[in-house]
Amino acid sequence: MAQVIILEILKDEILKKFKEESKIIFKQMYSLAENPQKGKPLGNVGGIVIKELKYKRFRFYFITDGYKLKIMDKSKLVDLLIRFVRMSDKKYQQQTINEIRKILLSLGLEGFDD
Repeated sequence: MAQVIILEILKDEILKKFKEESKIIFKQMYSLAENPQKGKPLGNVGGIVIKELKYKRFRFYFITDGYKLKIMDKSKLVDLLIRFVRMSDKKYQQQTINEIRKILLSLGLEGFDD
């Protein structure tokens, strides 16, 4: 089972924007622990895969180790880390993806530490 982490800033933003619906969103995010293959791949930077989950017109972006995701079977994904880093609506989708890529290129995974 993979480990799912949601940045505190993102948690606060989701709670503020979605109120009661946030429970549904968090449930969908944490379901990746059981099924890490979920989500639409958007690209990769240095072996780190950027993927998205959709909820209504919003997108929630997460990053993970693409190599582990690709070669390991479900039983060996215990050390896979899935980190949710940003959210956007459809209008700002490309801008948000570019921002995530830029952070990964310049700072690596440390750019998304809490």
